[in-house]
Formats: sequence, structure tokens, C-alpha cells
Amino acid sequence: MSITSTRPTLRELLFQDGPEDDLHAHHRHAITAPIFRHRPEATTEERWRLSYDRLRHLNAQLPFPAEHLASSPRHLAALHEWTSVVDGATATVAGIHYNLFLGSVLDDQDSPPRDLTPFTDLTRTGTFLCTEEAHGNDAPALETTATYDVEADEFVLNTPHDGAAKFMPNTSPAGGPKTAVVAARLLTNGRDEGVFLFLTPLTDESGPLPGITITPLPERIGSPVDHCVTTFTDVRLPRTALIQGPHGRLQRDGTVKSLLGSPRKRFLTAIDRVTTGKLCMSASTVGGARAALAVAVRYANLRKVSGPASGEARVPISAYLSHRSRLLDRVATAYAMTFLHRTVMDEWLSHSATEPAEHQRAERLVAIAKGWITYQARDIVTECRERCGARALFPVNGLAHYAANVEGAITAEGDNLAVWSKAGAELLFAHPLAEEQPRATGAENVTDVTFLRRALTTAERHWHQTARTALRAPGAKGDTFARWNNAALPALTLVETYALGRASDAFTRACAQAASPELTALHALFLLRHLQPYEGLLLAEGALTLDQVRALPTARATLTALLSPHLTALTDAFDIPEEHLGSLPLLTT
Repeated sequence: MSITSTRPTLRELLFQDGPEDDLHAHHRHAITAPIFRHRPEATTEERWRLSYDRLRHLNAQLPFPAEHLASSPRHLAALHEWTSVVDGATATVAGIHYNLFLGSVLDDQDSPPRDLTPFTDLTRTGTFLCTEEAHGNDAPALETTATYDVEADEFVLNTPHDGAAKFMPNTSPAGGPKTAVVAARLLTNGRDEGVFLFLTPLTDESGPLPGITITPLPERIGSPVDHCVTTFTDVRLPRTALIQGPHGRLQRDGTVKSLLGSPRKRFLTAIDRVTTGKLCMSASTVGGARAALAVAVRYANLRKVSGPASGEARVPISAYLSHRSRLLDRVATAYAMTFLHRTVMDEWLSHSATEPAEHQRAERLVAIAKGWITYQARDIVTECRERCGARALFPVNGLAHYAANVEGAITAEGDNLAVWSKAGAELLFAHPLAEEQPRATGAENVTDVTFLRRALTTAERHWHQTARTALRAPGAKGDTFARWNNAALPALTLVETYALGRASDAFTRACAQAASPELTALHALFLLRHLQPYEGLLLAEGALTLDQVRALPTARATLTALLSPHLTALTDAFDIPEEHLGSLPLLTT
């Protein structure tokens, strides 16, 4: 059954992403090429090389210079959104090359111009080395050193011990010669100036360059990437290897001039590209989640099982409400994830980076959205795999790798829990307490999205107040760590309710553009599902009456019945290329 005719259509709403009408069309078309079809016979090493071949294919198809992709978070996120549908490994190496590597080099407007042709035509691939064996989320404490030799006007790059080895970068010879941007402590004139980035050739056609040791890591689950441990022994780099900017400029006598006095602030400015990386991680999992739903819904319509009574004709498993309702719930969340990502991208690109408070707010929103979107993607792809049964465990059927790819996104560009903990601490002090909402009278319709959004605001306000109270709990005065531990759990719930609220607001704006009762019903279903953990709290706070709480299961069932006939139309709007869906044995045999 078709959705009530809307302008824009559901597909247009989902892919309304900035001023360019065809931004997503190009990246969607790129993954229809034969090179992106699954290769079940390929070994792990062959799949490593294939991801770089696919990256070169994407690069060759770009309708603009590669530098533009590095400087356009919206285009780069769109590339991730579509590439992750067919190969998470290609999305990974693309993000590292274009954003963390090429973007970091292009951001340096202080050094003499560099010839970037090998990186824009991909005769050399760029990678990014920051995380160390002993330093992940505490990257500002990393221990790789770059000692400035004033006399030679060179840096000497060293890994002082095993804990300082660079962990997990894609540095193997697979895919051809590579150059890295390496995060290392700048030591000059006997001073530690903090962490800076250094342009460092790693390999040529023959393998690692002198002084560089690259050890492949064991195979990991998901789409395989050539992860390695990389160390440096007296590797000499020219002075031009230093990536400079407002965070620091090296003078010929070895002194550093910086607009930022704090080494931590210098480091965070140097790796500012991580925020764009968070947007790309979110986009990857949005794309993967939508693709998983498209596969699961089509399979549910194709797969026939026994009817409820003996002797009855076989029926598609989508005929069972217990099956389709679980998919429909996730479809509602996937729409919310998509609309939230569009909103966050808009706010990131439009904020004033020169206003510290505004920049912090925009960075925080990107971080919160990354956590919420990737957590929801984990739930969606797990559910889709289960709904497709044992056959979905085989990678050839297009679902098995999504879960592991989501786990990678949850950890990449800042582990979600660490990122949300930082955001929670900021919300406690830098974000105003949500306004107190009127108590429910009982006359409100529990499928009214405005009423449900009010209830969500009540939950956010409660957890904000609870966290502030916990911060001031007796016995922790003067002990900053103890105070944070008291407040951490309610602060994390504050982050979650805030994220839900922003997702709902993005959904509301999308609904306002299309006169579609089904889309509004989908929004209500999204809110009802995600408010379930807070129903007791909302009753206690007066945001719902007792009769309204009792009415919630019926309301969810009513919305599910209304939307069930539209399940296929809702996932068709995800516009997953037929070249991909039609290549999956799960859907064709």
C-alpha cells in the first residue's frame, strides 16, 4: 500500500541534505558499479586490497576535485552513508584518507604549499596515526615523540616503548604506498610543547621505509581493514613535515608560537577533524541501518512459512504481526536517525567557529548525535539479522557484517561512553535546564506528538536536576572525581533524553514539510517506543496520568496496525540500489 501522496516525497525528505539537489544521487550511483558486489571467494588479504581498489574507483568517479571532498563534511558524510551499504571497509579507509589525512594537511595554511597530487589521484593513500597501545580515549597523553633537531632543521620520530606503539591504523603495504599523519609530542629546546601532527611517509612499493616497523594485527570481525601496530625508530622528517596552524607554529630557533597556551587545547585543535569524523561515523551507521531494514523487509515479504492453522496455505512471515511490528519500530527509528543527522550537519556547518561557546555547543551536538545514532544502529542491524534467520549469518547475504561495522563506529572517533560522559558534564553546566511542563490532565491523546514531546522534556528536566543534585551530594566536597562519579549515571541519562528530544524535533520539522498522516503516525510510534523506559518516571512526575499509562500499549498497537500496510513503502523510500539488493542470494533464491 502506498503512502499518502506528499511533496516532497518520503525519499526526497530523507535525502534533503543541504542546497544541492543531487548530492546523494552521485554517491548512490557510485556503489552500483560491479566492483562493489560481494566476493565470497576473496581471502582477507584480497579483501584488504579490494577496499583500496574500491576507494580508487570512488575517487575516479568524483564530479569534483578530491580536495573538495576533504573540505566538505556534507559530501564526505554522504559518501559514507552510501558506501557503508556495500562495504564498511571502503567507508573506513575513505574517511581516514579524505578527512583525517588529506583534510588535516589541507587545514595547514601556514606551511609552504605541498604537492598533494599523489594523494588526490591515490597513487599514495593517506592514513592517520593517533591512538596508541596505552592511550585511546586519553590521546592527549600519548607518548610518541618528535624531537626537533635545530642544527639539522629536522624532526626525529621515535616510539619510546611498546605502550607508545600506534595501534590499529591501516598501515600495511596492502593497497599500495602510504603516507601518514602521525600524532606525536613535539620536543624542542628541552621542552615538551604538546602533541602535534607530522606528515610521515610509511611505505613504498617494496614495503615499510627505514626505521618503520609495521606488524599486522589479527583479523577482526566485520568488513576487514588492514589494521596494524606501527612503531618508529629514529625516523628523520624534514621541517615541512609539521602540520601547523593557530595551535602552533615552529620558529627556526626551535621555539613554538601558539595562540593557545594549553597543550591540551593545542592537541584538540590539531585533531579538530575528529568532529567531521564523528559525522561520518554517524552517516555510515545510518546508511547501514537503512540497508539492513530494506533487506529484512523484502525478505519478510518473500519468505513463506506455515499458516497459523494446519492445512492453511503458506504465508509470508510479514503476515505475522509479531514479525513486522519489530521491523516497523526500527523503521521509525531509522527515519528519526536520518532526520537528526541532517539537522546536526546543518547546525555544524552553520555555526560560528570563532565563538567559543557556540563552537562547543555545536561540537557537543555532533558528539551526542554520534553516540545516539550508532547505538540505535546497533539495535536495528541486530534485529534485522535475527528477523532474517540463519541465512543472514552468511556475509554473502549482506547483513552479517553490519553489526561489527556498527561496533567499529561506536568506538571510532571517540568511544561513545567517553564522548557522552564529556557531553553530560558539559550539559550539566553549559546547557539550561529544560522548562517545566504542565501536568497532564488526562484529556490529551497519547498519540499526539506534541504531548509526547512535552513528556520527553519532563524526563530531560528530571535527569538534569537529578545529576545536579548528585554532584552536590554530601561526602564528596572538594573531591572532583567523587562528585563526578556521583553525577555520572544521571548525566548519561540526561544525554540520552536530550538526544531523543533533538531527534523528535528533527522528525517534527520533516513532518511539517509533508502533509502525510502516515509520517506523523511514524513519528508518534517512534516516541512511544523510546518513552517506554521512562513511563514510571513520567507517571511520578505528572507528565502522564495513570489512565494514559494504561492506554500506551493500545496506542502502540493502533499505530502499528495503521502503519503495517505501509512497511514496504517506508523502506522503499530508503532507495537502496537494486544492483545491491538483487545480488543477495537471501533475496533471490
